[in-house]
Amino acid sequence: MTMNILHATPKISVPFHEHIKWYTLDGFPHIAYHICAVDEAARIVDILFKFDANSQIVLHRHKADYITLTLSGELRIYNANGELKEIRPTGAYVVGKADGEPHREGGGDEDVIAFFSNRNVGDVIYEILDDNLNPVGMLGMEEFKALHAAQSA
Repeated sequence: MTMNILHATPKISVPFHEHIKWYTLDGFPHIAYHICAVDEAARIVDILFKFDANSQIVLHRHKADYITLTLSGELRIYNANGELKEIRPTGAYVVGKADGEPHREGGGDEDVIAFFSNRNVGDVIYEILDDNLNPVGMLGMEEFKALHAAQSA
């Protein structure tokens, strides 16, 4: 088993999350979101995600380039088979490319908050997969525009 543990600066504690209004989507357990910005012209969608401790979210594949920054806690990345692949501690900054391996994310021993900046967004940002890696849904620019509008209302 190969697992990456990224090293970062010492843990910081910023209680900003107490001031964030979190939203959830039916059918997506163990995750909450707050959309920071949707810029259709620049093809960027910026989102804060809060992942539940010791849990895994739905299997998916990123269909847009992205940047993540772990703001608090420990972001864990799991292979499609559920095996722990990578740990991103507070302060970890990662740049990823579209169409990577299917995976799940989740929190470590405490809830984790991470910033995701999706770049070069086309129609689809996240392709949702079943356990056999078959596409069963997607979240794209249009969905995030609608969620952002509803969040701002």
